[in-house]
Amino acid sequence: MHEVVVVGAGYAGLPAAKRLARQVRKDEVRVTLVTAFPDFVERPRLHQMATGQEIVRVPLTRFLRGSAIDVVIGSVTGIDLDRRELTIVAEDGVTSRRYDTLVYALGSNIDTTTVPGIGEHARNLTGFAAAETAVTDLAALQESGGRVVVCGGGLTGIEIASEIAEHYSNIETLLVSHSQPGHWLSPKARNYLDRTLSRLEVDVIAGVRIREITANQLVLANDAAIDFDMCFWAGGFRVPTLAREAGLAVNSHDRALVDTTLRSISHPDVYVIGDAAAAAGSWGDELAMGCRSGGFTGPQVADIIAARLTGRDPNPFRFRYFHECISLGRKHGLVQFLNADESPKNRILTGHKAITYKNATLNGAKTLFKHPGPMFSRRRHLSERTIADTGQRQNAPARRS
Repeated sequence: MHEVVVVGAGYAGLPAAKRLARQVRKDEVRVTLVTAFPDFVERPRLHQMATGQEIVRVPLTRFLRGSAIDVVIGSVTGIDLDRRELTIVAEDGVTSRRYDTLVYALGSNIDTTTVPGIGEHARNLTGFAAAETAVTDLAALQESGGRVVVCGGGLTGIEIASEIAEHYSNIETLLVSHSQPGHWLSPKARNYLDRTLSRLEVDVIAGVRIREITANQLVLANDAAIDFDMCFWAGGFRVPTLAREAGLAVNSHDRALVDTTLRSISHPDVYVIGDAAAAAGSWGDELAMGCRSGGFTGPQVADIIAARLTGRDPNPFRFRYFHECISLGRKHGLVQFLNADESPKNRILTGHKAITYKNATLNGAKTLFKHPGPMFSRRRHLSERTIADTGQRQNAPARRS
């Protein structure tokens, strides 16, 4: 039995596991999905959840029904690349899991290390628990009145600030950023964004650096201070250090270095997808983090692994950008259409049509999880070489580093 373990059940890992399982024989290949959460976390909707909106939580079992995929609920805390073994911390204790092929899809989290005080005095929307806590506290602040400061002018910061401003009339919303929010957009899109933030009464302070966050103040690099009653941090993303600590080849941002088939350049039995991978587009630059790029790696790596296991030559990973969807509350939205290399086109979609477009995009991703293809899948036998290599690894004495 060839053991394939997929670590992470986000926009990349979930479709990777399910699509791969559809192409191999379950009596020859066992696919295991390891995830810290029993429900799929729809991160692009967490700002909606934080403002008290009802967001459907979908158990992973609903997506995986009938797939014959083993699911392990727990956090991977260590990878022994020599022994091909994972250390997993679950509710019932610490366990280990052997693999022959590993798909590393742990994704990214909001970076809380760049400014002193973030962890103690700022909130970040990284999961259901954080969003649920924000619901209660924002409702209380709406009753008493006060100021919410959102730090970061990227997509996450813009969406959090817009959602809060639209839903809470008794809360002053302030968006603080080093650069102008939406600076990467086309002139037409920037103009619409500025007008919408103004209409929502989101105050913007751009061109400043935050030196420290205290219990109720942002301390800026020029020693000025901004008071707040609640602070959200949305100042960029970083990937876990687990890949680097395990010994995978990574870049300066801890994203794993991969070849054109998303395979680690240092360990050929490990594939890395989603935000954790420093995968390059055809124009040479690394793909930006986010489900709009990372989600495309999952289905393709499934085809690549299935091809290799069954003795075929895989097609290289291919990607191009299409759009960037930004919600500005529930009444306004912005879709920036993109060239293949992520540069903005002069074509945009705005207003309620943009909200509808984004919702369709997010719902389409969940449809992919249920029906990942390939439509007419043929379960092929493992190649003789794969069988031989798997047997040699499983029968070899364990090596300790």
